[in-house]
Amino acid sequence: MASPIIAIVGRPNVGKSTFFNRVLKQKKAIVDATEGITRDRIYGEMDWVGHPLTFVDTGGYIPEDVDIFNSAIREQAQMAVAEADLILLMVDGREDPTASDKTLAQFVRETGKKAILVVNKCDSLASDKQVNGFYELAIAPMHPISSLTGRLTGDLLDLILDQLNLNERKPIEEDNKGMRLAIVGMPNVGKSSLTNALLKKEQSIVTPIAGTTRDSIDSVLKYYGNEITLVDTAGLRKRSKVSDSIEFYSTLRTNRAIEHCDVSLVLIDGEKGFSKQDKTIVDTVIKKGKGLLLLVNKWDLVDKDTHTMKEFTEEIAYQFRSLSHYPILFISALTRQRVSKVLGTAQSVYESRQRSITTSKLNKFLRRVIAKQSPPATHGKVINLKYMTQVHSGPHLFVIFSNYPKLVPMSYRRFIENQLREKFDLFGIPIRISFRRK
Repeated sequence: MASPIIAIVGRPNVGKSTFFNRVLKQKKAIVDATEGITRDRIYGEMDWVGHPLTFVDTGGYIPEDVDIFNSAIREQAQMAVAEADLILLMVDGREDPTASDKTLAQFVRETGKKAILVVNKCDSLASDKQVNGFYELAIAPMHPISSLTGRLTGDLLDLILDQLNLNERKPIEEDNKGMRLAIVGMPNVGKSSLTNALLKKEQSIVTPIAGTTRDSIDSVLKYYGNEITLVDTAGLRKRSKVSDSIEFYSTLRTNRAIEHCDVSLVLIDGEKGFSKQDKTIVDTVIKKGKGLLLLVNKWDLVDKDTHTMKEFTEEIAYQFRSLSHYPILFISALTRQRVSKVLGTAQSVYESRQRSITTSKLNKFLRRVIAKQSPPATHGKVINLKYMTQVHSGPHLFVIFSNYPKLVPMSYRRFIENQLREKFDLFGIPIRISFRRK
Protein backbone atom coordinates (compact mmCIF):
# COMPACT_ATOMS: atom_id res chain seq x y z
CA MET A 1 0.00 0.00 0.00
CA ALA A 2 1.50 3.34 -1.08
CA SER A 3 1.90 6.09 1.50
CA PRO A 4 -0.61 8.97 1.44
CA ILE A 5 0.43 12.12 -0.42
CA ILE A 6 0.28 15.54 1.29
CA ALA A 7 0.60 18.55 -1.02
CA ILE A 8 1.94 21.82 0.44
CA VAL A 9 0.57 24.85 -1.43
CA GLY A 10 0.63 28.58 -0.81
CA ARG A 11 1.74 31.87 -2.30
CA PRO A 12 5.49 32.64 -2.55
CA ASN A 13 7.68 32.99 0.53
CA VAL A 14 5.25 31.74 3.20
CA GLY A 15 7.67 29.01 4.36
CA LYS A 16 6.57 25.91 2.40
CA SER A 17 10.09 24.69 1.58
CA THR A 18 11.31 25.39 5.13
CA PHE A 19 8.52 23.21 6.51
CA PHE A 20 9.18 20.54 3.86
CA ASN A 21 12.88 20.39 4.77
CA ARG A 22 12.10 20.27 8.50
CA VAL A 23 9.70 17.29 8.38
CA LEU A 24 12.06 15.40 6.04
CA LYS A 25 15.06 16.31 8.25
CA GLN A 26 17.13 17.17 5.19
CA LYS A 27 17.71 20.16 2.94
CA LYS A 28 15.97 18.72 -0.10
CA ALA A 29 14.30 21.92 -1.25
CA ILE A 30 16.22 25.17 -1.80
CA VAL A 31 15.23 27.84 0.71
CA ASP A 32 15.88 31.52 0.04
CA ALA A 33 14.26 34.86 0.86
CA THR A 34 13.83 35.45 -2.88
CA GLU A 35 10.35 34.56 -4.14
CA GLY A 36 9.86 31.77 -6.66
CA ILE A 37 12.87 29.57 -5.90
CA THR A 38 10.83 26.34 -6.02
CA ARG A 39 9.34 25.70 -9.46
CA ASP A 40 8.88 21.95 -9.91
CA ARG A 41 7.15 19.68 -7.45
CA ILE A 42 9.62 18.05 -5.05
CA TYR A 43 8.72 14.74 -3.39
CA GLY A 44 10.00 13.49 -0.05
CA GLU A 45 9.07 10.63 2.25
CA MET A 46 9.19 10.49 6.03
CA ASP A 47 7.82 8.31 8.81
CA TRP A 48 5.66 9.61 11.64
CA VAL A 49 4.89 7.16 14.51
CA GLY A 50 5.09 4.20 12.15
CA HIS A 51 3.10 5.71 9.28
CA PRO A 52 4.98 6.65 6.07
CA LEU A 53 3.90 9.98 4.57
CA THR A 54 4.85 11.50 1.22
CA PHE A 55 5.09 15.31 1.16
CA VAL A 56 5.08 17.35 -2.05
CA ASP A 57 6.62 20.82 -2.00
CA THR A 58 5.28 23.17 -4.70
CA GLY A 59 6.28 26.55 -6.03
CA GLY A 60 4.69 29.77 -4.82
CA TYR A 61 1.22 30.05 -6.37
CA ILE A 62 0.44 33.43 -7.98
CA PRO A 63 -3.11 33.09 -9.38
CA GLU A 64 -3.22 35.92 -11.93
CA ASP A 65 0.40 36.34 -13.08
CA VAL A 66 0.78 35.63 -16.81
CA ASP A 67 4.56 35.11 -16.63
CA ILE A 68 5.46 31.80 -18.31
CA PHE A 69 7.34 30.49 -15.25
CA ASN A 70 4.51 31.34 -12.87
CA SER A 71 2.10 29.63 -15.24
CA ALA A 72 4.25 26.48 -15.10
CA ILE A 73 4.44 26.73 -11.29
CA ARG A 74 0.64 26.95 -11.10
CA GLU A 75 0.34 23.86 -13.30
CA GLN A 76 2.77 21.92 -11.10
CA ALA A 77 0.88 22.97 -7.95
CA GLN A 78 -2.45 21.96 -9.53
CA MET A 79 -1.05 18.54 -10.44
CA ALA A 80 0.26 18.08 -6.89
CA VAL A 81 -3.20 18.89 -5.53
CA ALA A 82 -4.83 16.52 -8.04
CA GLU A 83 -2.84 13.52 -6.77
CA ALA A 84 -2.90 14.52 -3.08
CA ASP A 85 -4.83 12.77 -0.33
CA LEU A 86 -4.57 15.89 1.86
CA ILE A 87 -3.76 19.54 1.12
CA LEU A 88 -1.81 21.86 3.42
CA LEU A 89 -2.62 25.46 2.50
CA MET A 90 0.13 27.54 4.09
CA VAL A 91 -0.22 31.26 4.85
CA ASP A 92 2.02 33.88 6.47
CA GLY A 93 0.72 34.53 9.98
CA ARG A 94 2.52 37.90 10.17
CA GLU A 95 0.35 39.35 7.40
CA ASP A 96 -3.37 39.70 6.82
CA PRO A 97 -4.94 37.37 4.22
CA THR A 98 -4.03 38.55 0.71
CA ALA A 99 -6.03 38.30 -2.50
CA SER A 100 -3.78 35.36 -3.51
CA ASP A 101 -4.54 33.60 -0.21
CA LYS A 102 -8.27 34.00 -0.81
CA THR A 103 -8.07 32.75 -4.41
CA LEU A 104 -5.98 29.76 -3.31
CA ALA A 105 -8.41 28.97 -0.48
CA GLN A 106 -11.30 28.97 -2.96
CA PHE A 107 -9.31 26.65 -5.26
CA VAL A 108 -8.62 24.24 -2.36
CA ARG A 109 -12.27 24.26 -1.24
CA GLU A 110 -13.45 23.51 -4.78
CA THR A 111 -11.32 20.36 -4.93
CA GLY A 112 -13.48 18.83 -2.20
CA LYS A 113 -10.39 17.23 -0.67
CA LYS A 114 -9.39 17.18 2.97
CA ALA A 115 -7.33 20.25 3.84
CA ILE A 116 -5.60 21.95 6.77
CA LEU A 117 -4.95 25.70 6.89
CA VAL A 118 -1.40 26.03 8.23
CA VAL A 119 -0.64 29.47 9.69
CA ASN A 120 3.15 29.74 9.58
CA LYS A 121 5.57 32.10 11.35
CA CYS A 122 3.80 31.77 14.71
CA ASP A 123 7.04 31.75 16.66
CA SER A 124 5.64 32.08 20.19
CA LEU A 125 2.54 31.33 22.27
CA ALA A 126 1.47 34.96 22.01
CA SER A 127 1.60 34.81 18.23
CA ASP A 128 -0.87 31.90 18.03
CA LYS A 129 -3.72 34.41 18.06
CA GLN A 130 -2.63 35.31 14.52
CA VAL A 131 -4.77 32.39 13.29
CA ASN A 132 -7.90 34.40 14.12
CA GLY A 133 -7.34 36.64 11.11
CA PHE A 134 -7.69 33.68 8.70
CA TYR A 135 -11.18 32.40 9.56
CA GLU A 136 -12.49 34.19 6.47
CA LEU A 137 -10.64 31.65 4.28
CA ALA A 138 -13.21 29.07 5.46
CA ILE A 139 -10.80 26.12 5.68
CA ALA A 140 -10.80 23.99 8.81
CA PRO A 141 -9.01 22.81 10.79
CA MET A 142 -6.45 25.61 11.23
CA HIS A 143 -3.11 25.08 12.91
CA PRO A 144 -0.31 27.52 13.88
CA ILE A 145 3.33 26.48 13.40
CA SER A 146 6.80 27.89 12.99
CA SER A 147 8.61 26.16 10.12
CA LEU A 148 11.82 27.96 11.06
CA THR A 149 12.01 26.83 14.70
CA GLY A 150 9.90 23.66 14.38
CA ARG A 151 7.38 24.89 16.93
CA LEU A 152 4.12 22.79 16.85
CA THR A 153 5.18 20.90 13.71
CA GLY A 154 4.82 17.60 15.59
CA ASP A 155 1.26 18.57 16.55
CA LEU A 156 0.57 19.30 12.87
CA LEU A 157 1.83 15.84 11.87
CA ASP A 158 -0.52 14.32 14.48
CA LEU A 159 -3.37 16.35 12.99
CA ILE A 160 -2.45 15.08 9.50
CA LEU A 161 -2.77 11.48 10.75
CA ASP A 162 -6.18 12.36 12.26
CA GLN A 163 -7.41 13.90 9.01
CA LEU A 164 -6.26 10.83 7.04
CA ASN A 165 -7.82 8.47 9.63
CA LEU A 166 -4.44 6.79 10.12
CA ASN A 167 -4.35 6.87 13.92
CA GLU A 168 -6.88 4.03 14.11
CA ARG A 169 -5.03 1.90 11.55
CA LYS A 170 -1.94 -0.25 11.93
CA PRO A 171 1.22 1.12 10.34
CA ILE A 172 1.69 -0.02 6.75
CA GLU A 173 4.61 -2.26 7.69
CA GLU A 174 2.32 -4.29 9.95
CA ASP A 175 -0.54 -4.46 7.45
CA ASN A 176 1.19 -6.42 4.71
CA LYS A 177 -1.19 -8.57 2.67
CA GLY A 178 1.11 -10.39 0.31
CA MET A 179 3.33 -9.51 -2.60
CA ARG A 180 3.21 -6.17 -4.38
CA LEU A 181 4.27 -6.82 -7.95
CA ALA A 182 5.22 -3.82 -10.11
CA ILE A 183 5.37 -4.09 -13.89
CA VAL A 184 7.99 -1.63 -15.13
CA GLY A 185 9.90 -0.89 -18.31
CA MET A 186 10.27 1.56 -21.15
CA PRO A 187 7.13 2.83 -22.92
CA ASN A 188 5.39 0.51 -25.36
CA VAL A 189 7.08 -2.73 -24.32
CA GLY A 190 3.74 -4.37 -23.47
CA LYS A 191 3.23 -3.70 -19.76
CA SER A 192 -0.53 -3.19 -20.03
CA SER A 193 -0.85 -6.22 -22.31
CA LEU A 194 0.95 -8.31 -19.69
CA THR A 195 -1.36 -6.95 -16.96
CA ASN A 196 -4.37 -8.00 -19.00
CA ALA A 197 -2.87 -11.43 -19.69
CA LEU A 198 -2.16 -12.00 -15.99
CA LEU A 199 -5.61 -10.80 -14.92
CA LYS A 200 -7.29 -12.52 -17.89
CA LYS A 201 -9.39 -9.42 -18.47
CA GLU A 202 -9.05 -5.97 -20.01
CA GLN A 203 -7.98 -4.08 -16.90
CA SER A 204 -5.74 -1.51 -18.62
CA ILE A 205 -6.14 0.37 -21.90
CA VAL A 206 -3.83 -1.05 -24.57
CA THR A 207 -2.90 0.92 -27.68
CA PRO A 208 0.19 0.91 -29.93
CA ILE A 209 0.90 4.52 -28.89
CA ALA A 210 3.80 4.83 -26.43
CA GLY A 211 2.80 6.35 -23.08
CA THR A 212 -0.90 5.38 -22.97
CA THR A 213 -0.66 4.62 -19.25
CA ARG A 214 -0.20 7.90 -17.34
CA ASP A 215 -0.66 6.65 -13.79
CA SER A 216 -0.16 3.56 -11.66
CA ILE A 217 -3.11 1.17 -11.57
CA ASP A 218 -3.44 -1.40 -8.75
CA SER A 219 -5.21 -4.72 -9.29
CA VAL A 220 -5.54 -7.55 -6.78
CA LEU A 221 -5.53 -11.21 -7.80
CA LYS A 222 -5.27 -14.58 -6.11
CA TYR A 223 -2.56 -17.07 -7.04
CA TYR A 224 -2.90 -20.48 -5.36
CA GLY A 225 -4.33 -18.80 -2.27
CA ASN A 226 -1.73 -16.02 -2.18
CA GLU A 227 -2.90 -12.43 -2.63
CA ILE A 228 -0.90 -10.42 -5.16
CA THR A 229 -1.26 -6.69 -5.81
CA LEU A 230 -0.37 -6.02 -9.42
CA VAL A 231 0.77 -2.51 -10.33
CA ASP A 232 0.80 -1.52 -14.02
CA THR A 233 2.89 1.63 -14.32
CA ALA A 234 3.62 4.31 -16.87
CA GLY A 235 6.77 3.73 -18.95
CA LEU A 236 10.15 4.92 -17.73
CA ARG A 237 12.25 6.86 -20.22
CA LYS A 238 15.39 9.00 -20.21
CA ARG A 239 15.03 12.38 -18.50
CA SER A 240 15.86 14.13 -21.79
CA LYS A 241 12.80 12.45 -23.31
CA VAL A 242 10.44 13.63 -20.52
CA SER A 243 9.05 16.44 -22.62
CA ASP A 244 5.96 17.47 -20.67
CA SER A 245 4.75 17.64 -17.10
CA ILE A 246 2.45 14.63 -17.54
CA GLU A 247 5.38 12.40 -18.47
CA PHE A 248 7.38 13.90 -15.59
CA TYR A 249 4.50 12.96 -13.27
CA SER A 250 4.32 9.44 -14.79
CA THR A 251 8.04 8.86 -14.21
CA LEU A 252 7.74 9.92 -10.57
CA ARG A 253 4.80 7.60 -10.00
CA THR A 254 6.64 4.70 -11.65
CA ASN A 255 9.63 5.25 -9.36
CA ARG A 256 7.23 5.32 -6.41
CA ALA A 257 5.75 2.00 -7.62
CA ILE A 258 9.24 0.46 -7.59
CA GLU A 259 9.90 1.97 -4.17
CA HIS A 260 6.77 0.39 -2.65
CA CYS A 261 6.82 -3.01 -4.41
CA ASP A 262 8.36 -6.28 -3.30
CA VAL A 263 9.17 -7.65 -6.75
CA SER A 264 9.53 -5.83 -10.08
CA LEU A 265 8.77 -7.42 -13.43
CA VAL A 266 11.10 -5.55 -15.80
CA LEU A 267 9.88 -5.85 -19.38
CA ILE A 268 12.20 -5.41 -22.33
CA ASP A 269 11.37 -5.50 -26.04
CA GLY A 270 12.64 -8.75 -27.57
CA GLU A 271 12.79 -7.17 -31.03
CA LYS A 272 14.94 -4.23 -29.89
CA GLY A 273 17.14 -6.14 -27.46
CA PHE A 274 18.61 -5.12 -24.09
CA SER A 275 19.23 -1.36 -24.30
CA LYS A 276 21.15 1.07 -22.12
CA GLN A 277 17.89 2.39 -20.72
CA ASP A 278 16.75 -1.15 -19.84
CA LYS A 279 20.03 -1.51 -17.93
CA THR A 280 19.28 1.75 -16.06
CA ILE A 281 15.82 0.49 -15.03
CA VAL A 282 17.26 -2.84 -13.83
CA ASP A 283 19.92 -0.94 -11.89
CA THR A 284 17.20 1.17 -10.22
CA VAL A 285 15.29 -1.92 -9.09
CA ILE A 286 18.44 -3.60 -7.71
CA LYS A 287 19.66 -0.44 -5.93
CA LYS A 288 16.27 -0.14 -4.21
CA GLY A 289 16.69 -3.71 -2.96
CA LYS A 290 13.67 -5.16 -4.76
CA GLY A 291 13.21 -8.65 -6.16
CA LEU A 292 13.58 -8.75 -9.93
CA LEU A 293 12.28 -10.91 -12.75
CA LEU A 294 13.40 -9.93 -16.26
CA LEU A 295 10.79 -10.57 -18.96
CA VAL A 296 11.79 -10.49 -22.62
CA ASN A 297 8.45 -9.66 -24.28
CA LYS A 298 7.31 -9.93 -27.93
CA TRP A 299 9.30 -13.17 -28.29
CA ASP A 300 6.73 -14.34 -30.87
CA LEU A 301 7.99 -11.59 -33.23
CA VAL A 302 11.67 -12.54 -32.99
CA ASP A 303 13.30 -14.60 -35.76
CA LYS A 304 14.92 -17.41 -33.82
CA ASP A 305 16.58 -20.79 -33.98
CA THR A 306 17.63 -23.35 -31.37
CA HIS A 307 20.33 -21.10 -29.89
CA THR A 308 18.59 -17.68 -29.99
CA MET A 309 17.34 -17.75 -26.38
CA LYS A 310 20.75 -18.86 -25.05
CA GLU A 311 22.56 -16.19 -27.06
CA PHE A 312 20.11 -13.50 -25.89
CA THR A 313 20.64 -14.53 -22.24
CA GLU A 314 24.42 -14.49 -22.66
CA GLU A 315 24.29 -11.02 -24.24
CA ILE A 316 22.25 -9.67 -21.30
CA ALA A 317 24.69 -11.23 -18.79
CA TYR A 318 27.61 -9.74 -20.75
CA GLN A 319 26.11 -6.23 -20.59
CA PHE A 320 25.01 -6.53 -16.95
CA ARG A 321 26.94 -9.20 -15.06
CA SER A 322 24.70 -9.05 -11.98
CA LEU A 323 21.74 -10.29 -14.02
CA SER A 324 23.21 -13.79 -13.99
CA HIS A 325 21.69 -13.98 -10.47
CA TYR A 326 18.16 -13.13 -11.64
CA PRO A 327 15.55 -15.19 -13.54
CA ILE A 328 14.83 -14.37 -17.20
CA LEU A 329 11.65 -15.47 -18.99
CA PHE A 330 10.99 -15.14 -22.73
CA ILE A 331 7.29 -14.39 -23.17
CA SER A 332 4.65 -12.97 -25.46
CA ALA A 333 1.98 -10.99 -23.61
CA LEU A 334 -0.08 -10.94 -26.82
CA THR A 335 -0.14 -14.72 -27.45
CA ARG A 336 0.33 -15.49 -23.71
CA GLN A 337 3.36 -17.65 -24.45
CA ARG A 338 4.97 -18.61 -21.09
CA VAL A 339 2.85 -15.99 -19.28
CA SER A 340 1.62 -18.80 -17.00
CA LYS A 341 5.16 -19.06 -15.55
CA VAL A 342 5.41 -15.37 -14.56
CA LEU A 343 3.44 -15.38 -11.29
CA GLY A 344 4.99 -18.65 -10.08
CA THR A 345 8.51 -17.36 -10.67
CA ALA A 346 7.68 -13.98 -9.08
CA GLN A 347 6.21 -15.76 -6.03
CA SER A 348 9.43 -17.76 -5.63
CA VAL A 349 11.46 -14.53 -5.77
CA TYR A 350 9.12 -12.95 -3.20
CA GLU A 351 9.51 -15.91 -0.83
CA SER A 352 13.31 -15.71 -1.17
CA ARG A 353 13.12 -12.01 -0.32
CA GLN A 354 11.12 -12.73 2.86
CA ARG A 355 13.43 -15.53 4.04
CA SER A 356 15.61 -15.17 7.13
CA ILE A 357 18.64 -17.40 7.68
CA THR A 358 19.64 -18.29 11.23
CA THR A 359 23.00 -17.16 12.56
CA SER A 360 24.04 -20.76 13.30
CA LYS A 361 23.49 -21.78 9.65
CA LEU A 362 25.37 -18.71 8.41
CA ASN A 363 28.39 -19.38 10.61
CA LYS A 364 28.44 -23.04 9.54
CA PHE A 365 28.34 -21.78 5.95
CA LEU A 366 31.16 -19.28 6.64
CA ARG A 367 33.43 -22.01 8.07
CA ARG A 368 32.89 -24.13 4.96
CA VAL A 369 33.64 -21.21 2.65
CA ILE A 370 36.89 -20.43 4.50
CA ALA A 371 37.88 -24.12 4.36
CA LYS A 372 37.21 -24.09 0.63
CA GLN A 373 39.06 -20.85 -0.03
CA SER A 374 40.46 -18.61 2.70
CA PRO A 375 40.73 -14.84 2.14
CA PRO A 376 44.10 -13.84 0.65
CA ALA A 377 46.58 -11.91 2.76
CA THR A 378 46.64 -8.23 1.83
CA HIS A 379 49.57 -5.86 2.52
CA GLY A 380 51.12 -8.59 4.67
CA LYS A 381 48.01 -8.78 6.86
CA VAL A 382 46.29 -12.13 7.53
CA ILE A 383 42.52 -11.61 7.28
CA ASN A 384 40.34 -13.54 9.71
CA LEU A 385 36.57 -13.81 9.17
CA LYS A 386 35.17 -14.39 12.65
CA TYR A 387 31.38 -14.25 12.62
CA MET A 388 28.42 -13.84 10.24
CA THR A 389 24.81 -12.84 10.80
CA GLN A 390 21.79 -11.56 8.85
CA VAL A 391 20.58 -8.17 10.11
CA HIS A 392 17.83 -7.46 7.56
CA SER A 393 15.64 -9.19 4.99
CA GLY A 394 13.88 -7.61 2.01
CA PRO A 395 16.53 -6.49 1.03
CA HIS A 396 18.94 -9.00 2.54
CA LEU A 397 21.84 -7.54 4.48
CA PHE A 398 24.51 -9.80 5.96
CA VAL A 399 27.31 -8.67 8.26
CA ILE A 400 30.66 -10.45 8.50
CA PHE A 401 32.97 -9.41 11.34
CA SER A 402 36.71 -9.39 10.60
CA ASN A 403 39.97 -8.11 12.02
CA TYR A 404 40.67 -6.15 8.79
CA PRO A 405 37.27 -5.53 7.12
CA LYS A 406 38.60 -2.89 4.71
CA LEU A 407 41.27 -5.21 3.34
CA VAL A 408 38.90 -7.94 2.13
CA PRO A 409 39.38 -7.86 -1.68
CA MET A 410 36.41 -7.30 -3.98
CA SER A 411 37.03 -10.62 -5.72
CA TYR A 412 36.67 -12.49 -2.41
CA ARG A 413 33.54 -10.53 -1.54
CA ARG A 414 32.00 -11.65 -4.84
CA PHE A 415 33.12 -15.23 -4.12
CA ILE A 416 31.27 -15.20 -0.77
CA GLU A 417 28.16 -13.69 -2.42
CA ASN A 418 28.11 -16.38 -5.12
CA GLN A 419 28.54 -19.15 -2.54
CA LEU A 420 25.81 -17.62 -0.37
CA ARG A 421 23.34 -17.44 -3.28
CA GLU A 422 24.08 -21.04 -4.27
CA LYS A 423 23.84 -22.47 -0.74
CA PHE A 424 20.62 -20.72 0.31
CA ASP A 425 18.94 -20.38 -3.11
CA LEU A 426 18.92 -16.56 -3.03
CA PHE A 427 17.96 -16.23 -6.69
CA GLY A 428 16.25 -13.11 -8.01
CA ILE A 429 17.00 -10.80 -5.09
CA PRO A 430 19.78 -8.29 -4.34
CA ILE A 431 21.96 -9.19 -1.36
CA ARG A 432 24.41 -6.92 0.44
CA ILE A 433 27.34 -8.06 2.54
CA SER A 434 28.93 -5.62 4.97
CA PHE A 435 32.34 -6.32 6.51
CA ARG A 436 32.82 -4.79 9.96
CA ARG A 437 35.62 -4.74 12.50
CA LYS A 438 35.57 -6.92 15.58
